[in-house]
Amino acid sequence: MLLKIEGVSKSYGKKKALTDFSYSFENGVYAVLGPNGAGKSTLFNILTCNLKQDEGRVLWQGKDIRTHKDEYLANIGFIPQQQDIYRGFTFERFLWYMASLKGIKSNDAKTEVKKVAEAVNLSEDLNRKLGAFSGGMKQRALIAQALLGSPGILICDEPTAGLDPKERISFRELVMEYGKNALVIIATHIVPDVENIAKEVIFLKEGRIAAAGDPNKLCKNTEHSHGIESELEAFYMSVNN
Repeated sequence: MLLKIEGVSKSYGKKKALTDFSYSFENGVYAVLGPNGAGKSTLFNILTCNLKQDEGRVLWQGKDIRTHKDEYLANIGFIPQQQDIYRGFTFERFLWYMASLKGIKSNDAKTEVKKVAEAVNLSEDLNRKLGAFSGGMKQRALIAQALLGSPGILICDEPTAGLDPKERISFRELVMEYGKNALVIIATHIVPDVENIAKEVIFLKEGRIAAAGDPNKLCKNTEHSHGIESELEAFYMSVNN
């Protein structure tokens, strides 16, 4: 799977949210790091066709995602940051509804619903209403719906928000395995969530790429020498100060 971003810029009035963002993604796990306001959500809204860029283009398998929108969207799964989901739906009904929107056939949907519920450890909660879910359970429900149909591209906007430490570990393991055969892009400001699973990291600062590449190589630029976590944290702080 190949996703190529070429010179994408986006402004809100006089404020530049993204400036000349260019990057190429292939199968594997990528992390987009940056503080609030760095441009992560704007980038992801463009990648999911919820927002149109002012300049530049996004190519999926060599095709512009704006002119091949339906085909492109059929190949992505999106975990949004917000948790405004259907409170009156049971978890199972929610998954069936999302499967229908994705065009998954009924025979396949039955298997898919079971599979993704197991993947997020919510098989025993399929008959519970989403309104009764905790914040962490809602987040896992959003992760589950993104996995329906095994999309070739998985886009995750702050996916571990609200998850407890055990659930965060489970999510990292899930993403690491999923990224073996698909493209996963994770936006986060929490370095430990991606330090050991991302093959490349992109540091955003005020809508621009401050640094990017292999996390181990980037860490060689720091003064620390006691492990990837400390070094990545130090580098992350240095580009966002």
